This record gives sequence, structure tokens and C-alpha cells, in this order.
Amino acid sequence: MVVQVPQRTALKAKLFRGFSDTSRLAILEALRYGPLTVSAVVERTGLSQSNVSNHLACLRDCDLVAATQQGRYSLYQLSDERVASLLGLAEELLADVARGVYECTRYEPIDGTTAAVEQGEAGHD
Repeated sequence: MVVQVPQRTALKAKLFRGFSDTSRLAILEALRYGPLTVSAVVERTGLSQSNVSNHLACLRDCDLVAATQQGRYSLYQLSDERVASLLGLAEELLADVARGVYECTRYEPIDGTTAAVEQGEAGHD
């Protein structure tokens, strides 16, 4: 199937929607270093169990996350190593453009970024 340029651009935009929600992004970041159960994702992200489960379902539907059954539990992991690479590239880019992104009035503000940007720590763990 050949995808036309406008359709391809729309597909890319849809892909990036998976990364644009702060809860989904936190989940992807938690899974970046290896498989986790829902309860481990909850612990690492501070999100509610129902929130994590709903977002994991969305991420699975988009093939960004895969699940394998381990007894009574499901282990979730990034479906492709390029997802982790993309998260790493975002950190590298953010290290250079954090102030501009933070000050951009065309995007909605993100809570908790002021201190990191002012201290020059955005994009660093």
C-alpha cells in the first residue's frame, strides 16, 4: 500500500499524538528501560491504576507498546527499540530548545517546567 504525502503527514501527526499526552509519555518513559507490570508503571509514574491501564490500551492499539502474559500478570514493553530512540532524541533536542518550547505561546503550558528551564536542567534526568 502506497500512502500519499498528505496521508503520510497525517499518519505522522497521529503517531506523535501517542507521545503528546503527558500520561502516555510518562508511561513510555517508564517502559524505556525494560518491561514492567501495570503496578510497576503505576509506582514509577505516580498515575492511577485505571489511568495507566487506559493509556496502555491506547498505546497497545497504536503498536507503540506490546504485552506478554506472565502468569497472572501482563508485562508491558516498548514494541520497537526506535520508540526508545525517539524518546532519547527528544531529550537531546529539548536540551537545546527547552527555553523556546517553554516560552512558545502556541502550545499549551506544561506544569512543572519553569524551574527546570530556569536552572538549565530541562531534558536531563
